[in-house]
Amino acid sequence: MNHPENFERPITAMPMVLMYRSIGRNDDRGAPPGTVTPERLERQLRWLQARRLRGVSVGELLRAHAQGSTRGLVGLTFDGGYADFATRAVPVLVRLGFTATVFAVARYIGGYDGWAGGTPRPLMTANQLRAVADFGMEVGSQGMRHLSLPAASDEEVRDELRESRFVLEEVVQRPVTGFAYPHGHVSPRVVAEVRIAGYGYACAIRPEEPGRHALARTYVGERDRSLLLRAKVVRHELQWMVRV
Repeated sequence: MNHPENFERPITAMPMVLMYRSIGRNDDRGAPPGTVTPERLERQLRWLQARRLRGVSVGELLRAHAQGSTRGLVGLTFDGGYADFATRAVPVLVRLGFTATVFAVARYIGGYDGWAGGTPRPLMTANQLRAVADFGMEVGSQGMRHLSLPAASDEEVRDELRESRFVLEEVVQRPVTGFAYPHGHVSPRVVAEVRIAGYGYACAIRPEEPGRHALARTYVGERDRSLLLRAKVVRHELQWMVRV
């Protein structure tokens, strides 16, 4: 499958990208750390909207960057490919006219988050992945098995990157150009492999050497109300010397 988007413009000012995981109740069986309730997610996204900020997929964010400005745009990412992205997040995103990127773990499509420990939690099926893509969401890869890549061999890293993209592209019938480092673990060797594998960008959390293949992200949780959200926006602007 062709991969036409390479987002060649250098990242000189890091655009703001928010990081979510699962959307559910804190008392849901097996809810992973960082679970945000549907009500809190909607309030957080409406907070962005009220400030004339639009949530977009990372691909859309980088296309805007390539055209010269990401002003007024905030990237939205959801790690793990949880089923609740399709059932709880996408309806809110569509109502608000937002898009987002969801990073799926290819081996576990239609299964459970075997990497997370604790009570297994359902992940999106192939049909759900196709449906969210049809609604305008971007599907990216978080590897085949959600392995910590810096600890993996070169062969394992290459397999995780290439096989996962092949599987996901077969499912959604669209190019998969984005990657998220499992557990946020990244190293210069892994970044180089991601670039060689042909991904247009990759999301980290707090990378030591940020760039297109190690985009910094801001974690968002259940406790983030308006004051904390505002503080996170200001912190991002001061750290990266950019207006959101």
